[in-house]
Amino acid sequence: MTQDRWRRRTCRFPMGEPAAAEAATSERNVLLATKLNVPGLRPDLVPRPRLAQRLDEGRGRGLVLICAPTGYGKTVLLAE
Repeated sequence: MTQDRWRRRTCRFPMGEPAAAEAATSERNVLLATKLNVPGLRPDLVPRPRLAQRLDEGRGRGLVLICAPTGYGKTVLLAE
């Protein structure tokens, strides 16, 4: 009985639910794509030349840390 319970827990796709498992895999792929692709620039972009210049100055260094609260445009700055 214990072995049967163990098998059910380690089953990758529960019996009778392959569509749900495929949907979960698809959602993970979409999330992964958002982390690996550079977003496109929007037409209403507000240019920030001072920040872009500071970012360019840091290119020669081994690491550049960009730290700001949510919604402050970190990803947009890097995409620009």
